[in-house]
Amino acid sequence: MQSYAPPIDDYRFLLNDVLGFDQAMAELGKEVDADLAVAVLEEAGKVCAERLQPLNREGDEQGSRLVDGAVQTPDGFAQAYRDFAEGGWTSLSADPAHGGQGLPFVLQLWFDEMMSATNLSFGLFPGLSRGACEAIAAHASDELKAAYLEPLVSGEWTGAMALTESGAGTDLALLKTRATPKGDGSYAVAGTKIFISSGDHDFGGNIVHLVLARLPDAPPGVKGISLFLVPKFLPDADGGFTVRNAMSVGSLEKKMGIHAQPTCVMHYDDATGWLVGEAHRGLAAMFTMMNAERLMVGIQGLGIAGGAYQQAVAYARDRLQGRSADGARGPVAIIEHADVRRMLLNVRAFVEAGRALAGWTALQLDRAKAHADADERGQADALVALLTPVIKAAFTDYGFECAVQAQQVFGGHGYIREWGMEQFVRDARIAQIYEGTNGVQAMDLVGRKLPMADGAVVEGFFDGIAADVAAAGDRVIAVRTGEALALLREATVALRGADVDATGAAAVDYLRLFALVAMGWMWTRMAVAAGSGETALHQGKLAVADYYARRVLPQASGLAASIAAGEGAIMGLAAEAF
Repeated sequence: MQSYAPPIDDYRFLLNDVLGFDQAMAELGKEVDADLAVAVLEEAGKVCAERLQPLNREGDEQGSRLVDGAVQTPDGFAQAYRDFAEGGWTSLSADPAHGGQGLPFVLQLWFDEMMSATNLSFGLFPGLSRGACEAIAAHASDELKAAYLEPLVSGEWTGAMALTESGAGTDLALLKTRATPKGDGSYAVAGTKIFISSGDHDFGGNIVHLVLARLPDAPPGVKGISLFLVPKFLPDADGGFTVRNAMSVGSLEKKMGIHAQPTCVMHYDDATGWLVGEAHRGLAAMFTMMNAERLMVGIQGLGIAGGAYQQAVAYARDRLQGRSADGARGPVAIIEHADVRRMLLNVRAFVEAGRALAGWTALQLDRAKAHADADERGQADALVALLTPVIKAAFTDYGFECAVQAQQVFGGHGYIREWGMEQFVRDARIAQIYEGTNGVQAMDLVGRKLPMADGAVVEGFFDGIAADVAAAGDRVIAVRTGEALALLREATVALRGADVDATGAAAVDYLRLFALVAMGWMWTRMAVAAGSGETALHQGKLAVADYYARRVLPQASGLAASIAAGEGAIMGLAAEAF
């Protein structure tokens, strides 16, 4: 495989010319500028290219194993993780109050992109720990925060999220795990969870599970769910964590991809745990973790697409097949063939726009946490909430599609393991499923996020796009994005009055239309920043922006027509045929 090349020039371009990073940091009172940010990303890129990518294929082939009830990760993973934590990479964006470095979240999100491009299985370990920190910091008691946050932030310990049961996946109202008070402030947690990523490993240290369960007096449905912190090791009399809790790994799932990541069936046999947040309010607490993870999962799709693109474009430059368009030369590098360039441009058009949109969203998250003005914090938080299902679903859908197109560039070699492309395809597929399937994300967008503040949040977002499009003048990308935005506005109005069937039938199309417009907006901003194309990077941006305008954005009209046609009635009739 081609060695991974961290996209540092692209990050620098986005920070300096597209996202206004220095101004944003100054507004938040952070002593971080684009030069420092790029320096951090350069070092992060080295970790991914030099330590994580070399473990990826062997980790996939070897997989995690269950030996005498304990998980063994593939060779090299445990040491790589210990080095990763020792290097401070687990604490990059964490709160300094808990030992974190407090760097802007955009650095974390782009680091996640590079980790996903080089070793998706590995990236889940620190990603899940980060989500656990978010939930504990937001909802746990001061005692739990004091005991658990610092070792989680430092990477000495790791975190896991235990929601799913065999009979309760998306519908958590059906979960049966129970938690019984023990009389000393702790609870006995009993039940079995499935699909628990990072549920156990051999890295050393504690593993902190956040487990959804029901108290004896819990009302039915999701309003009766509570959240519990259940560690692998309990505190002993001396204050250390050496006492083994009553939890075990029943088995490891045999999966399509991410073989190096231990996906566990976890048994909790009256394991000791502590309530996080209020009783019967566990779902709200868990969603703090889930929303953070949904952004991370969206970036996994982006990272896979970017990693696959690098392999495909390198192969297309080297592989000689066929003759030139005029028939005068041959064999030629396959990148000269128009269909190969089409596939590569499709992938690049998503990767670079997705990277920009992820960066913009990450800056909103920083504003939501650190801006001095409460109204600004609220507006930024609402924008992050609006875009979270879009990033999770659209980025993972496009990520998988891009992995397949990059594999196609290789022809038969893409189907052979030694080139690494089939692993990209297998690994990418899970991101469309876990942390809430993409259909669920689409329903979340149309059912919960569009109505926020009586529609003012989404309309404000659209108005921001419209302003940038108008300022961009008569550039093709601006004109086409403006046309697609008009279709999106019409679809938004149509969905507000739609019945449940129509909304459900249109939700996935609507989310994709939303994503097309949002990425067109990013391409508009990048085209403006690229100016007249003084450098190769700028010229490339202008060329891909034009491709996006002419070949990708026209998909908006078909999606809008499908939404406007009232597909709900058709879907209702079709159900009779099953």
